[in-house]
Amino acid sequence: MDKPLKTPPPYPIASVDHALRAATMLQMEGGATVSQVAERLGVARSTAHRLLAMLVYRDFAVRDENRGYRAGPVLELAAHSQSRVSLLRAAALPHLRRLVDLLDETANLTVRTGDTARFIASAESGQALRVGSREGMVFPAHRTTAGLLLLSGLDDGELAEVYSPERYRDRPADRPDLVRLRAELDLIGRNGFAVNQERSERGLVAVGVPVRDQGGTAVAGLSVSMPSVRYDPHGLPSLVAALSGAARALEADMAAAR
Repeated sequence: MDKPLKTPPPYPIASVDHALRAATMLQMEGGATVSQVAERLGVARSTAHRLLAMLVYRDFAVRDENRGYRAGPVLELAAHSQSRVSLLRAAALPHLRRLVDLLDETANLTVRTGDTARFIASAESGQALRVGSREGMVFPAHRTTAGLLLLSGLDDGELAEVYSPERYRDRPADRPDLVRLRAELDLIGRNGFAVNQERSERGLVAVGVPVRDQGGTAVAGLSVSMPSVRYDPHGLPSLVAALSGAARALEADMAAAR
């Protein structure tokens, strides 16, 4: 079995986690105020101000003329434009929360950049045993539900480019078997959904569907994640139906916002 990719450290440091999450916000969304950072992290404004001040000191952030903060020179901009990620996240959050209300499992929105998948929004389940927020985390695309969904839209040439041997020269063991991956992606494309059973993390199952733009291109993956002990394969059709309804509603909101 694959080893887990994201095991929490045995002695987590909250201040470091908060600073990294704040930096991720600035990189993905283009900017934020002290109040916005404080609300997202669940900390006091004074704490958020100190975090941002340190990010500015180390060039991870810069303060603009409107007293807001944006990504600094140390952070490379994501391949997705800031405005697109910000718009996707803002439009998706109400639908993620409704999915949590309906299914009582953690819901996520994910985009793909090259061979990685980045979680740009999460809404956590309220259950004691639950999958925690993955917002801001980055995983290999072929090991995640949404990553597989988004890879399934690539043709053979595009897939070969994403996983070209040159990109994996220093880590050849991380490069997937493209024949096997292509077969899996074709099945996902035909089904219109993906199921990830402990592929990215032990004890976790995720089910997802694509979110498409007006041209029909998949731009994100909408998924729910749950402890494997709660996953019932007989309930898969209802999970897919709930996710598909939320994806269509999100697509409609995105189209109306243009």
